[in-house]
Amino acid sequence: MDRLVKPDVKEVELSFKRDNKCSTSFRLSNLMHTMSVAVNLTTTNSSLFSFTQPYSIIPPLSSSSYTLLLSHPSDHPPLPATVPHDVINVKASMLPTGKAGLEDLRRLFARPGPHVFRDATIPISFVGPHVVEFLISQRTQISRFSFFFSKAVSGCSGSELTALLKPAIASGDADLVSSLIEAGGDVNRNVSDTGSLLSLAVRSGSIEVVKVLIASACKADSSVLHDAAAMNRVDLVEILCKSFPEIDVNWVDSVGRSPIHIAASNGHVEMLKFCISVGGNAEVSDCKGWTPLHCAAEKGHLDSTKCLLECSNVKYVVTKNGKTAFALAAENGHSNLLGFLRFDDLLLRAARLDDAHGLKSCLAQGAEVNGRDQNGWTPLHRAAFKGGIECVKVLLNHGAQVDVVDDAGYTPLHCAVEAGHVQVALLLVAHGARANVKSLEGVVSPVNLDRFKNHPALVHPVCHEKERA
Repeated sequence: MDRLVKPDVKEVELSFKRDNKCSTSFRLSNLMHTMSVAVNLTTTNSSLFSFTQPYSIIPPLSSSSYTLLLSHPSDHPPLPATVPHDVINVKASMLPTGKAGLEDLRRLFARPGPHVFRDATIPISFVGPHVVEFLISQRTQISRFSFFFSKAVSGCSGSELTALLKPAIASGDADLVSSLIEAGGDVNRNVSDTGSLLSLAVRSGSIEVVKVLIASACKADSSVLHDAAAMNRVDLVEILCKSFPEIDVNWVDSVGRSPIHIAASNGHVEMLKFCISVGGNAEVSDCKGWTPLHCAAEKGHLDSTKCLLECSNVKYVVTKNGKTAFALAAENGHSNLLGFLRFDDLLLRAARLDDAHGLKSCLAQGAEVNGRDQNGWTPLHRAAFKGGIECVKVLLNHGAQVDVVDDAGYTPLHCAVEAGHVQVALLLVAHGARANVKSLEGVVSPVNLDRFKNHPALVHPVCHEKERA
């Protein structure tokens, strides 16, 4: 005879719940037609598991139910360090009389011999959402726990699998996320008040998790680009824009801020440049009238401020409470921005008006001596064209570049010569200005100083146009 009893399961699944008494039941059937069978149940870990009925008698062709108990409540499942599992050992012995007391049964199974059959070895598995959640928290050891993970997932309902997607996504482990989705997790069910699962994946920073969700038809909400912009993850924005044609970098959140606002507020220049390059509007205002430039200025992000000044025309736009970007920078003590946001304009104006005192005042307050206007003119271009020798001296003494070229390839020396200002031209030459300087396009624009001999006041039409600008 092979065995006396037969279990109704190949594996016992124990649904683990944190800090709770856990139990599960299974049945054993007596295969004998005419004789009762005595049964003894033990486990490979007696300190961890116990039975409500470790010794019992099963009548002929009958079955009995048995309950396995987890002896001590715990905050995490007591998984073995290695596979195999803990197991239940089922021993059986024929009992001709059909009756025996507890002590009789103990003596029966304590005495080794052919009368005791080892009828079954039943593995014990911990299943349920608390087990899965624990394994996710141990993701650095997931290779060791991978076998237990697949078992634990089998004991979860669809709604539980969906809820578990949140910690799995937050972990950044794409394999865990894939396993939960394949087991029945719903990527589009609302499981959080903090946005979609795709937004959570973006915040986790894992592009592989994002790809898994996209491949599983996860929908995108309006916050995904904002989340990526806050992290300066251009790669995530690119894949989101490619995967969702409806996504727009000009999407605004509940307070009217676009991803460009978010990037500006965080000082993410790379993200700013990318969003603008794909059609982002750097001049849009939020519900309070703040442009991205206001956001960058308030936080003191110099490179973001420069970037936005180059691609937008909102320097003097005021918020709903009447503040410019300059005012916000000044209020927050970001003196390094003040030149770019206002004093540079005042510096150019002082140079145009031949106001040496105004130049000194602006420079003392942080104006950029080599700042440019919309035509590429620096204050030195303006002062040289106007012939303001004192202004030119002030600018040179503060580090003005003598050979800087404007958008048309003209240097301050060109402007002085074309306007006929001999003393200014000679002063520039004395400070190293060259007669032949390449423009930004590589075109050489020579300056002929000999023309002063015969043409004391020639003015090039380009200079006239810039002066009127």
